[in-house]
Amino acid sequence: MDDLLREFLTETSESLAVLDVELVKLEQNPNDPELLGNIFRLVHTIKGTCGFIGLPRLERVAHAGENVLGKVRDGELEVTPEAVSIILECLDRVRSLTATLEEAGAEPEGDDSDLIRRLNALADGASAPKPAAAPKAEAKPAKAEPQAAKSGSLYDRVGGMSVIDSVVEVFVGRASTDDRLKSLFEGVNLDVLQGNLREFFSNKVGGPDSYKGPALPEAKQHLNARGLTDSLCDAAFGHVEASLTTLEVAAASRAEILTLLAGLRVEVLAAAATAAPAKATPAPKVAAAKPAAAKAEGDGEDNKKESAVAQQSIRVNVDLLENLMTMVSELVLTRNQVLQILRTQKDSAFAAPLQRLNHVTSELQEGVMKTRMQPIGNAWSKLPRLVRDLSLECNKKIDLVMLGAETELDRQVLEMIKDPLTHMVRNSADHGLETPEERRRAGKAETGKITLNAYHEGGHIIIEIADDGKGLSTDKIKAKLLQNGLASESELAEMSLQQIQQYIFKAGFSTAAKVTSVSGRGVGMDVVRTNIEKIGGTIEMRSTEGSGTTFVIKIPLTLAIVSALVVECAGERFAIPQISVVELVRAAANSDTTVEQIKDTPVLRLRNRLLPLVSLRKLLKLEVADEQSNQPGQGSFIVVAQVGTYSFGIMVDRVFDTEEIVVKPVAPILRDISMFSGNTILGDGSVIMILDPNGIASASGQINATHGDTAERQQVRDGRSGEKVPLILFRAGTAAPKAVPLALVARLEEIDRTTIERSNDRHMVQYRGQLMPLVAMQEGKDMPADGRQPVLVFSDRQRSMGLLVDEILDIVEDRLEVELSSANPGRLGSAIVAGKATDIIDTGYYLNQAFADWFGDKNAVFGEETSRRLLLVDDSPFFRNLIAPLLSSAGYDVATASSADQALKLCDQGEQYDVIISDIEMPGMSGFEFAEALKKTERWRDTPLVALSSHSSPKDIARGRKVGFDDYVAKFDRDALLQTLSEAFSELKGAA
Repeated sequence: MDDLLREFLTETSESLAVLDVELVKLEQNPNDPELLGNIFRLVHTIKGTCGFIGLPRLERVAHAGENVLGKVRDGELEVTPEAVSIILECLDRVRSLTATLEEAGAEPEGDDSDLIRRLNALADGASAPKPAAAPKAEAKPAKAEPQAAKSGSLYDRVGGMSVIDSVVEVFVGRASTDDRLKSLFEGVNLDVLQGNLREFFSNKVGGPDSYKGPALPEAKQHLNARGLTDSLCDAAFGHVEASLTTLEVAAASRAEILTLLAGLRVEVLAAAATAAPAKATPAPKVAAAKPAAAKAEGDGEDNKKESAVAQQSIRVNVDLLENLMTMVSELVLTRNQVLQILRTQKDSAFAAPLQRLNHVTSELQEGVMKTRMQPIGNAWSKLPRLVRDLSLECNKKIDLVMLGAETELDRQVLEMIKDPLTHMVRNSADHGLETPEERRRAGKAETGKITLNAYHEGGHIIIEIADDGKGLSTDKIKAKLLQNGLASESELAEMSLQQIQQYIFKAGFSTAAKVTSVSGRGVGMDVVRTNIEKIGGTIEMRSTEGSGTTFVIKIPLTLAIVSALVVECAGERFAIPQISVVELVRAAANSDTTVEQIKDTPVLRLRNRLLPLVSLRKLLKLEVADEQSNQPGQGSFIVVAQVGTYSFGIMVDRVFDTEEIVVKPVAPILRDISMFSGNTILGDGSVIMILDPNGIASASGQINATHGDTAERQQVRDGRSGEKVPLILFRAGTAAPKAVPLALVARLEEIDRTTIERSNDRHMVQYRGQLMPLVAMQEGKDMPADGRQPVLVFSDRQRSMGLLVDEILDIVEDRLEVELSSANPGRLGSAIVAGKATDIIDTGYYLNQAFADWFGDKNAVFGEETSRRLLLVDDSPFFRNLIAPLLSSAGYDVATASSADQALKLCDQGEQYDVIISDIEMPGMSGFEFAEALKKTERWRDTPLVALSSHSSPKDIARGRKVGFDDYVAKFDRDALLQTLSEAFSELKGAA
C-alpha cells in the first residue's frame, strides 16, 4: 500500500468518525449553519480525494451524499430524521468500501445504484410534502429513475465527477471571457450555470443523473433569444475541446464527448417542432429510509469497524510532545549522572541494572526523537507552487528538482529553516537563473534548473540549493559596494574573489537593479545566515560566474539533545558542538604538528597550510596559577573547527570525550557574550558552558578569512602578482629585512647548534632521518657554537634544504612587487613590504647551492607521460611560487594555474594572455596534450606557447615543437627563460 492511499484511508476514517457525531448534532440542531458547513466540507473533501486518486465507485457514492447536503445547505431541503438516516447509510457505505479497499488494496466491484437512486430522489423531492410514514417498500417512480454511472462507462474513462467539474470550470472561465460569446453570458449567474453544466455533462457521459436545470426546449429558447448562431456554436465547441485538452482527457474519450455534443448542437439549432422531449418528471418523494444500522441488505457490523490503518496512528498535541521531550532530556541528564557514579564504583551491585537503565533510556530517547522527526519534504511542499508563480512573474522557464525529500529532521529545526529555504529558492529564481533568451545566447537550455538536495552526513543534515544560472557577478557586487560606500577601490583590489562574494550576506546589500515584489530590498541573505547560525548550523557558498551558484547548509538533526566534545582549558570544562569539529590534533615537538610562534601569534602548519590558532585561555581571559602554562606551546590539544569556509584551531589543555548533552538556554547575564550558545549539566552534576564556534571566529577577528583553499572551493585561483601574498620577514647578515614567499617555506625550525655537523666543506644536520644541507646567506660568517639557530626549511619531493637566518621577524600579507632589481646573486631585488624597503630573496639561487640538480637532470629523457603556462601552468606549488616572483621582478604580470584543465577553464572564461608558459611533467593532462588542446581553441590558438621542463633532450624538444610549442626552455635555466620571453614579446611588438 502506497503512502498516498494510506494517508487517504487514515484521513477518511477520521472524517467519518467526526461525521457520525456531527450528523447526530445536526439532527438535534438543524439550524446551525456552521455545523452544516463543516459536515458539507468533510463530505466534499472525501469526494474530491476519491476523484483525485482514482476511486470512481467511492466518488459516486460520496457525490450523491454531497448533493443532498448541498440542498440542505442551500435551504432547499429540511433536516429530518429520514434525511439524516440516509446520509448516515451513505457514510456507512463509504466506510465499508474503504475497509475493503484497505484489505484488498483496490476498490471492490459492486453496484450502489439503489443507494444513489434514493439519495437523488431525496434531493429531488425536497419540496414535496413529507410522507406520513415510511412504506415497507419503495414506490416505483412514474418514469425511469435516474441512472447511476455504469461500470466502464464514458464517465469512468473520463475520470469521474472531479474531472468533469474541472473541465466545466475551465470551459466557463474561457467562454465567459470570449468577446464573441459575450451576449450568451450577460446577466447569467456563472456559479449556477457551472453547476447545471456539471450535472448535465455528468448525465450525458453515463454518470449520476442529478441534472435539475432547464429542459432542452427552454434552453433552446433562451439561446435563440440571445442570438445563438452556427458560428457561435463553433466558438463554444472550440472552448470545450481546449478544456478537455487542458485537463489531459484521453484522445478517444475526447472524441466521444465531442460526438455527443455534436448531436446536441443539431437539436439546439433545429426547428422548435423538432425540439427534444421535455424534462423528465421529478421522482416522487422518497420513502423514509431505514436507519443504516438496521438495514437488512446492508454491510452488517463490518462497516462499523474502524480502519486498521487509521488505528495505526493517532494525532497528538504538539505541546504534549514538547513536554515529553523535555522530560526525556531530564532523564538523559540523570542517566549521565548515574553512569558517572558507576564509573567510580565499577564493582557496585547496581552495575547491571544501571547498564540496563542506560540502554532503556537510550531507546526511549531515540523513540521520542522519532516522534518529533518529519520529512524535510514538508518544508518543501510550497516550493513548486512558489517556483511556478515566479516563473510566470519573471518570464522564465524553471524546473525545480527536489531530491531527498524523505530525509527526516526535528520538527523544531524544520520550522526554523522553512523561511530561509523559501528565500533562497526565490533568490535562485530571481537573481540566479537567466531568461530563456539570455540562456540561449549563453549556449544553455532555455529551462533553468534549481536543485534541492537533502541528505544525512555524520549526524547532521546537509541541504544543497543549486542553480545552473549565471552565478554571482563580481563586477556587479563591486559596483554596488562602491555605490553604497561599503568598500573603497583600494580595499576591493586587496580582496579575494571569495571575500567579495561574501558581501551578499551583509544586511541591506542587494544587486537587484530595482525593487520588485520578488527582491531588491536587501533584506534576506543576512537573515538567512543569522537564522541558520541560530540553530547551530553553517552556510557555505560556491559560485562560478556563468555556471551557477550552490549554497550548502549544514544543520543539526535536533536542537534539544546534541553530541558535543567536552574539553578543558585552565581548569574549566567546556562543550563544543561536534557539528563544527573537523578533527583533533595533538601538538608535539619534533613532529609534523608543531605550534610555531610568529611575533607572539601561534600558528599550526597542518598538511602544507598554516592554520590560525585561537587561545581559549586568552580569549575568555581565564586565570591560571601556573604562569608557564599560560604560554601556548607543545603538548596542547588543537580542536580544528570550521565555520563556513573558515578553518581555525582552538587551543585547549585536555580533551575528555564526546557526550550527548541537553542544551539549556544561556542565562540573561551571559546572553551578550557571543562565544557561548548555551549551557548543560554533565554527568557529575557540573554545569558547563557550550562554546559557539561562530562567536569564537568573530571574536578572533578572522571570520572573513579565506583559509582552506582546496581545489574544490577555489577551482581557478587568480595568481596575479598584484594580489597580496603571505611573506616571511627575517634578518640575515645585514640589518635590512628580507622576505621570501611563505608558500615556499615548508617549516620554520630552531635547531640546536650542537647538532650541526660539517661534511664535504658544508654544514649539515640530521633532519627527519636524512641529511639536510644548511646554506648560509652570508658566506664566511662564523656561527656561534651553542644556542639555537633559526632555519627556513624548503622541501620538494624527497629533499630538504635549510637556509640559515639570524632572526625570524613576522609573517605578513603584502603585494610582491619588485620595484628595484638587484645584480647581487641571491637577490631578486627590493620591494616595499610592511612599509619598509625589503630584499626579496631569490630562493632558487640557494636551492642550487644545496643541490645542483634540485630542478632536475637536464640530460634526462622524458617519457611518454608528460604535462604544462605570462600565464604560468605548473602542477608544483613550490615551482609556481619560485618562478612567479622571478618573472614579476622582470616586469611581467603573472597569473598561475595548477593544471592544464584549470588553464583551459580560464580560456573558457574569456581570459587573454600574451604568452603561455607550460610545464610538461604534470599529472592528468600533460603539457604536450595541453598544447594540442590549446591549438584547437579559437581564443588561444595563436598565443605563443613556451614549454618549461627539466627534460630538454633533443627528442623532447622535437616533440614539443611538433605539438605546437613555440619554444622549449629547461626548467633550471632561468636566464634562458627570461631571454625567450623577451624575444617572444619583441616578436609580438613587431607584429603589432
